[in-house]
Amino acid sequence: MIQGQCLCGAVRFRTEAEPQGASACHCGQCRRMSGHVWASAYVPKDALTVEGEVRWFDSSDKAQRGFCPDCGSFLFWQAHDEDTISFALGALDAPTGLRLTKHIFTADKGDYYDIAEGVPQR
Repeated sequence: MIQGQCLCGAVRFRTEAEPQGASACHCGQCRRMSGHVWASAYVPKDALTVEGEVRWFDSSDKAQRGFCPDCGSFLFWQAHDEDTISFALGALDAPTGLRLTKHIFTADKGDYYDIAEGVPQR
């Protein structure tokens, strides 16, 4: 079982599904929302159990982002037209057993860092 929570513990989530697509997103929205890079993996939406209130923000016409209304932790990303949900790897209880499989939106990355860990970049 994979489980995690926000910084204050008001929102908790868990899944028994095998997380897929562990990635680090370098897009401008993820950088602004997280303060740097947002790492996530996804599972089918119906395989994720969430306890506590999540506030959703429509960050574009294609997706929404979920966060804790108490501490502000950015926990979830979900495309409007998909049946999967991504969750923040940084919010997971350790050990996770997960490894990044890719970096995405690298053309949008900040100019203040380099990506140099040998993981594929898109």
